[in-house]
Amino acid sequence: MASRALKNRPGTRNRRRYIPVLYILVVFAALIIAGCCATYALASSWLQDLPDYQDASSYNLAQKTRVYASDGTTLLAEFYLENREPVSDLSDISPYVTQGTVATEDERFYQHHGIDPIGIARAVVNNLTGGSTEGASTLTQQFVRNTVLSDEMSEQTLKRKVREAYIALKLEETYSKDDILLMYLNTVNYGSGAYGIEAAAKKYFSVDAGDLTLAQAALLVGIPQSPTYNNPINYPDNAIARRNTVLARMLSNNVITQDQYDEAVNEPLNLKVTETTESGIYQYPYFTSYVRQVLLDQYSEAEVFKGGLTVTTTLDVKAQRAAEKAAAREDKEVDSDVEAALVAVEPSTGYIRALVGGRDYNANEYNLATQAQRQAGSSFKTFTLAAAIENGIDPNKTYVDCNSPATIDMGENAQPWTVENYSGHNYGTLSLADAFAVSSNTGFARLVTAIGSDKVVDIAHRMGIESDLQSVPSITLGTQGVTVREMAGAYATIATGGIQHDAVAIEKITDANGKTIFQADTTGTRVITEETAHALEKVMEGVVTNGTGKAAALDSGQTVAGKTGTSQNWRDKWFVGITPQYSVACWEGAREERQMSSSYDVSDMFADFLNQLISSSDTEAFPMDSASDPTWRTLSSDEQDTLGATSYSGYAGSSYSSLSSSDSDSSSSSSSSKSSKSSRSSRSSSSDSSSSSSSSDDESSTSSKSSSSSGKNGSGSSSGASGAGESPSSGGESSSGSESASSGGSEEPPSNPYAR
Repeated sequence: MASRALKNRPGTRNRRRYIPVLYILVVFAALIIAGCCATYALASSWLQDLPDYQDASSYNLAQKTRVYASDGTTLLAEFYLENREPVSDLSDISPYVTQGTVATEDERFYQHHGIDPIGIARAVVNNLTGGSTEGASTLTQQFVRNTVLSDEMSEQTLKRKVREAYIALKLEETYSKDDILLMYLNTVNYGSGAYGIEAAAKKYFSVDAGDLTLAQAALLVGIPQSPTYNNPINYPDNAIARRNTVLARMLSNNVITQDQYDEAVNEPLNLKVTETTESGIYQYPYFTSYVRQVLLDQYSEAEVFKGGLTVTTTLDVKAQRAAEKAAAREDKEVDSDVEAALVAVEPSTGYIRALVGGRDYNANEYNLATQAQRQAGSSFKTFTLAAAIENGIDPNKTYVDCNSPATIDMGENAQPWTVENYSGHNYGTLSLADAFAVSSNTGFARLVTAIGSDKVVDIAHRMGIESDLQSVPSITLGTQGVTVREMAGAYATIATGGIQHDAVAIEKITDANGKTIFQADTTGTRVITEETAHALEKVMEGVVTNGTGKAAALDSGQTVAGKTGTSQNWRDKWFVGITPQYSVACWEGAREERQMSSSYDVSDMFADFLNQLISSSDTEAFPMDSASDPTWRTLSSDEQDTLGATSYSGYAGSSYSSLSSSDSDSSSSSSSSKSSKSSRSSRSSSSDSSSSSSSSDDESSTSSKSSSSSGKNGSGSSSGASGAGESPSSGGESSSGSESASSGGSEEPPSNPYAR
């Protein structure tokens, strides 16, 4: 009875009634706690792999790489993916920009701490009640989205919003409001490839950001909402409407007066657009595009196009203008599809001071000076001569059979090699120096066979040739492809007395912080002795004084040493010459390789170029002029047999002095006409005249064994002779008058071993 009465008491029944409610509350509380824990865990996981938002560089993004000439002031190019020009202080920006940006994008910018709950609530109410769509992101959040979270910009997810808000809060703890506003204005997209207010001001109005008027500033402030459709160049009506919205917000926020508003809202666009090249190259495009390729070979695309590098190149503006002028004159004298290329290297540093890579970069960007590998013809005989001198062979007292044709024994299991001089000229027995001056194919075919083609490959690479070379005898005739830049660099090694410097286009690079990250090394490496370089240079002088390159003589009297070259069927014409100041490789040919006129010559382009740079007061001596002769050796009987001669027998069966006499007259005429700038007009008509020493400059030869083949821009080669050899003057072959006029008819070589 007692227990039954207890159960029926009212208090007990009431307590039991609340038990289910308590259970429900406990469950809800557990769910809330679990949800909070899950939310915290999820949010924490979203924040695990955040970018380094504490690094200021994360907010600056891309900066232009600027390329300058060697003077440090002549701007050659700006390489960038995004056109940015950051300013360092808000005072460098028109106050209309800062006021308009805050009034339009985030009017509570100076009140919140990175996220704006009031702004979020206002945007929600506005959007739910049918008002115009309004975003709730603060300027700080927009800045974070545009920079450190730019890879996630297109993601419309809660995760991205959480990450963005978190970084915005942290950013406000680190930087002042003005710092954040400045970083925003330096990075926001203003359309047309302009990022940042300074780039935008210059792009649309050609003024600095600090000089923007109210109407101009409002126009730019309105663009970031839609950089494409608010672009004033392509959508002027949209841009004006958006500008007026910005002005209205500035008015409602009391940052401008009604009169200012009325005046600005009625102002036309008045754009003054600054056009930029798509490539970013402003001047000397063949050289500058080569610099760009060198940068991309050494650095990543991000570093080159976003890294804000400052690149000081080796280009000398005066030399470059002289080179382009000389090349343009050359181009006028040849067929329209034939183009000149030129590279000038400063021997003491390896710096490329001038570079011409073709007629017109806009028509064809392929660089004939740095990309095209073309047969060097007889200009490659220099390396054979260098190898011989280094091997102790005296070029002035060592004789070689230069008659044509020559059939050379190549040893067991190999067919004989048959080589001819240009037009079958018989030069008789000449010293190596004389054979070099007249560019005898047969003489140098015998020489390379005697010393070994491997020595030619070795010394060419040591002196600066970078292209792969095959060790075959025909290498002496220039049957393998090299670039104009390589030849200029390799010949520079002679001008320095044997010290090799890489032919480079960049002197110095600094990063965005001004720290030097690259400085060209101009120390150089000795690769041949000073004595070898001295003997080689003296022989090379003979090409200009008495041989195939007389048109390269300079008006100033500066000593010039060099070598002409012509590939098979006149597809390539070369002159590579040195002075103490410059090593210059000149070339001309057609991009689509074809036979050219045999009258074409580039020796005069060399002179035309350097006559603009070297006056009589600028002449110098080569640094190795005081060097002694190398130690010469006696040739073995096998070597003498291969050379085919032991004594001098004259030029083409006549005396050497007849060649000197005839060519001296020709040289005087050439020099005179060069001074009066008239030799160009007479070049083609005088190709068969004895008054021209360099017009019949072909280097053709035949082989009974095999011929070297060369494809487009190619460098095919074989042990066969595929065209190299030149005539010093047609008078040397047929002018009996000059022979009879020779003094004494002596069969002895010149008394001065370096008389050439």
